[in-house]
Amino acid sequence: MEVKEKVEYWVSSAGHDWDVAESLYKSGKYDWSLFIAHLVLEKLFKALFVKHKKTFPPRIHDLVRLATLAGGDFDEETLDFLDGVNTFNISTRYPDEKFKFYQICTKEFAATNLERIKEVQECLLKKIYT
Repeated sequence: MEVKEKVEYWVSSAGHDWDVAESLYKSGKYDWSLFIAHLVLEKLFKALFVKHKKTFPPRIHDLVRLATLAGGDFDEETLDFLDGVNTFNISTRYPDEKFKFYQICTKEFAATNLERIKEVQECLLKKIYT
C-alpha cells in the first residue's frame, strides 16, 4: 500500500468513527461518544504521522505523544486540551474510573468537548491535505 492509501485508510476510518460519535451523542451515550471522539483524533494523528514519516504509526493512544511524533506543530493550549481528551480513552476502559467519568459526562460537557474535538479534527485534516 502506498503512503497516500495508508493516509486515506486512517482518514476514512476516523470519518466513520466521527459519525458513530455523533450518533452516540444523539442517543444520550455521552461517555461513549467522547471515547469514540478520542479515537477520531487518534486516527487523524496517525494519518498525519504516516504522511510525514512514511511508515506505520506507533501503536499508542496518547494524543499528546502522537501530536509530537506526527510533527504537527501544535500550540500549548491544544496540547493541554488533547491531554484532557486522553482521559476519555482511559475513563471508559477501567471500571473504577468509568463510573466517575459517566457522572461528569452531561450533555453539556459532551457537547462542549465534541465541539472542540471537531475543531481539532478540522485542523488535522487541513494539515493532512496540505
